[in-house]
Amino acid sequence: MVIIELEDKITEIVNKGDYHEFIYEILEIYGTPRATITRLKKGNLNMSKKNDEVHLKRKVWFKRVENENLFSVFIELERNINSQSTKPRFLIVTDFNTLLAKDIKTDEVLDIQFIDLPKYFDFFLAWKGIEKAEFERENPADVKAAERFARLYNVLSKDNSKIDLFLVRLLFCLFAEDTGIFRQLSFTNSIKTLTREDGKDLNDFLKDVFRIMDIDKKDRLNDLPEYLNKFPYVNGQLFSEPHQDLVFSEKSRKLIIEAGELLDWSQINPDIFGSMIQAVSTRDNRSHLGVHYTSVPNIMKVIKPLFLDNLYKAFNDAYDDDFKLEMLLTRINKIKFFDPACGSGNFLIIAYKEMRRIEINIIKRLKEIRGDYLYMPSITLDQLYGIEIDEFAYEVALLSLWIADHQMNEELNNEIDNAVRPTLPLNISGNIHRGNALHMNWKNVCPNDPEDEVYVFGNPPYLGHHRQSDTHKSDIRRIFQGVRGNGYLDYICGWFYLGSEFIQNSNTTLAFVSTNSICQGEQVAILWSELFLKRINIHFAYQSFKWSNSARNNAGVTVVIIGLTAYKTEQNKLFTSYGERQVKNINAYLIDGENVIVRDIKKQLYGLPPMLFGNKPSDGGGLIFEFEEYIQAIEKYPYLKKYFRKYIGSDEILKGSYRYCLWIEEDCYDEIKDNPIISDRMNMVKLNREKSKAKSTREWANKPYKFKQISPFHKQANIDLDSYTIVVPAVSSESRFYIPMDLVSNKDTILSNRVYGIYGADIWILGILLSRMHMTWVRAVAGRLETRYSYSSGVCYNAFPIPEISQKRINLIEELVLEILDAREEDGRSLGEIYYPSNMPNDLLLAHQKLDKVVDRAYKNRDFSGDEERLRLLIELYSKKVNLR
Repeated sequence: MVIIELEDKITEIVNKGDYHEFIYEILEIYGTPRATITRLKKGNLNMSKKNDEVHLKRKVWFKRVENENLFSVFIELERNINSQSTKPRFLIVTDFNTLLAKDIKTDEVLDIQFIDLPKYFDFFLAWKGIEKAEFERENPADVKAAERFARLYNVLSKDNSKIDLFLVRLLFCLFAEDTGIFRQLSFTNSIKTLTREDGKDLNDFLKDVFRIMDIDKKDRLNDLPEYLNKFPYVNGQLFSEPHQDLVFSEKSRKLIIEAGELLDWSQINPDIFGSMIQAVSTRDNRSHLGVHYTSVPNIMKVIKPLFLDNLYKAFNDAYDDDFKLEMLLTRINKIKFFDPACGSGNFLIIAYKEMRRIEINIIKRLKEIRGDYLYMPSITLDQLYGIEIDEFAYEVALLSLWIADHQMNEELNNEIDNAVRPTLPLNISGNIHRGNALHMNWKNVCPNDPEDEVYVFGNPPYLGHHRQSDTHKSDIRRIFQGVRGNGYLDYICGWFYLGSEFIQNSNTTLAFVSTNSICQGEQVAILWSELFLKRINIHFAYQSFKWSNSARNNAGVTVVIIGLTAYKTEQNKLFTSYGERQVKNINAYLIDGENVIVRDIKKQLYGLPPMLFGNKPSDGGGLIFEFEEYIQAIEKYPYLKKYFRKYIGSDEILKGSYRYCLWIEEDCYDEIKDNPIISDRMNMVKLNREKSKAKSTREWANKPYKFKQISPFHKQANIDLDSYTIVVPAVSSESRFYIPMDLVSNKDTILSNRVYGIYGADIWILGILLSRMHMTWVRAVAGRLETRYSYSSGVCYNAFPIPEISQKRINLIEELVLEILDAREEDGRSLGEIYYPSNMPNDLLLAHQKLDKVVDRAYKNRDFSGDEERLRLLIELYSKKVNLR
C-alpha cells in the first residue's frame, strides 16, 4: 500500500465512528496478515486477557480507555512493558477523543487528538518495515505529492490519451496557490465551489482559467467574471497553447481537490520532484515510490569541481574589493549552463539555485562595503540550456525551473532588504529544446564561442550495448562511423563523443555521470582512443562509487564522474574512496598515470602457455548429456563409457557439478554409429547443423560425432593426459574478491566454450591468476556482461604484466596454491558459494591473503598502498613492454 493510501484508509477508520475493530483495522492496513488478525481476535495470539486490551507480541500493546485518566493508564501500561523481556514495538492508549502512543524502540511519543491520527500515519511505518527517520530523509512532502500525482495520472490516463501539458499546468497552479504566487487555495477552491461534483463541467472551467492566465490584465475584457479575473497573468508561454479538451470524472475532480487541500506544495523540492513525477507517470509499476532520481548531494559532486568551487574561490578572493565583486557579478551574468540530456531538469535546477546563492552572497557583501547597493538581477533562467527527448520530461523541466526561480526569489527577498524580484509574469524558462541530443548540433542549442564561459554537465542515459534497441545502436554507429568495435559501446558514449566535439577550441568544460563500464574492458580502447585523438583531457574524476537515489526502494548503480577539457592542465583532481588529491594526469582507467590504453593482444606477452577458449559443440544439445542421461546410457550400453568425457563450463566450475559429452574420434565412429542412443543423437546434431544460418556450421553436418570447434590442445599428436589444465570462467560475478579458477585433469575432461583453459600449465601460473594483482588488472581491463566480469584471454591474460620471478618464489606460490585447493576441498561447498565474500571460510581467505603478499612482493619490495597503486604499476609495466616490442 502506498503512503497516501495509508493516510486515506486511516481517515476512513477515524471518520466512521464505530471503533470496536479499530486496532485490528489499523494493523491490517499496515500489512499484518488477515490470518494473524483473525487469530488475534479469537484470543489465540492476544497476550493480554483483558477485554479492553490487545497485545500482539513484538508489534503492539493497545488499550481502550473509558472513564479513566488516559495519561495515568498510559504510564501504568508503560511500566508493565518495561518489566517484560519481549517488548512490543508500539504502545497505544486511546479513548477515541485523544490518542497517546509510544515507539518503544525510539522512545518517540505521540499525544494527539484522535481525529488527527491520519496526519501522523508515518509514526507507525515500522510495521511496514520503514523506519520513520528513513521516511523523513526522503522529504515526506515529495513522497506524498508524487504518489498522489501518480494516482491522478492513472485515473486521467484511462479516459484521455494526452494529458502531459495539463498535468504540468495543474502542478504550477497547485504550487502557485501555496507559495503566494496566487491567493491561498484560490485555484482549488474555485474548482470545489464552481464546478459540478461529477466533473462534467470541469474541462470548460479549466479551459477558461488557463486561457485567462495567458492574457495581460490590461488586455482583459471589462465584464470578465470575477472568479476568472482574480487569476494573474502568468506568461512564460506556460498557458499560450490552447487547452486540449479532456474528460474528467467525479473521481478525477476529487483527486485534484485533494491534491490542493491535503498537500503543502510550498514544501516540494523541484530539484527532485520533477524526476519523481516523471517516473511515477511513465513507469508501468506506479504503485510505490521506488523511482530513480538524482539526489542533490550527487549532483553537487558533478558541479562543485566543474565550476562551483572555482566561483566560490573567486568570491573569496574578491571579498574585500567591491570592484572585483562587481566584475564577478558581470562574469556570472554571462555564464552558460548546458545539460544535453536534462530530463526533468535536476542538474540545471541545482546549478541555477547555487548560482543565485552566489549572487546573493555578492550583493550582501557589496551592501556591507558600500552601505547601499541597487540590486539588478545577474542570474536568469535564460542562461540555462538543455536537450530532452521525452515530451513530458521536457514540460516538467520547464515547470521545475519556474518553481526553482520562485523559491530563489523568495530566498533573495528574505536575505536582502529591498531586493524584490517578482515571479510573475514568468520569464521564458531557459533554453530547453526537445529532441534527440545525438541527432542535434549542440552549438545550435547552446552557442559556444571561444571566449564564452560554458559548463556542460548531466547524467545521460547509460544503456549497455546488450540493452540497446536498434534505434540506439543506429545512433552509436552513426556517431562512431568507421570506428572498429563501436557495437560494444554504451549509449552514453555518444554524449562523451559529441561533448568532446562541443568543447573543442574553447575554454568550455564538461562533466558527465556514467556507469564505470566506459572505463573498463574493451570500451576503453574504442571510446578513449577517439577522445584522446581530439586531445581531450580528464581534468577531474570520481572513481567508482554507488550512485544511489533517496527513494525508499533504493536502486544504486556503480558510476564514475568524469570531467573533460580540450586543453591540458597540470592540476587535475582525482576523487577516490580515500579522499581528493591533485594529480598530474588522469588516464582512461581513472588513475594517476599516463594515457596508456590496454589493447587485445593475440600472443602472450611474457612467454607463458597460451590461454585458449574451450571446445564449441554447435550441436543443438546432441553431444551433451546431463549426468542422469549419461548414467542411463552406460547402464544400458556399458561399452559406450570410453566414448564419454566430463564436460565442464562456467556453471560447472562454479556449482561443482559436471555434465558429460560424447568425444568420438573419427576412426571410432563406425564402431558405435548404429547404437540407438548414438544414432538418435547424431541425427539431432546433423539436423541442427543443417538448419544453421552459418555456412561453416552447415559444413559440419556430415561429421555429427565431432565438436565444431576443438581446442588446439586436443589436436596435438602426443597429448599429455597426465597433465592439468587451469580453467578460467569466461563470466564471473563482480561481487567476488577472486575469480573462482580451478585445475582439472586432461585425462577425462573436456572444456566447453564458456571457459578458458591453459593446458598443461604449471601450478604457479594459477597462483598468479588467483592473486589480488591479477584481480586488480581484471577489474580495470575486463569487459562486462551486465555488471559481471567478462574475462578475455587477449586483454586479461596475454597483456597482464608478469615480472621475472625467482624459482624460490615460484615454489612458494605453488605451495600456497595447494593450500588454497586444500581449503576448498575441506569446506566441501561449491566454488560459486565459497567465493562470495560473506561465505568465504577463514582458512581459504587467509591462504589467499598469504598468496597476495607473496605475489605482491614479486612486483614491489614493499607493501602497496592500495589497488590504485597496483594498477598504476601494472599499466606502467604494460606500457614499457609493448613499447619494446
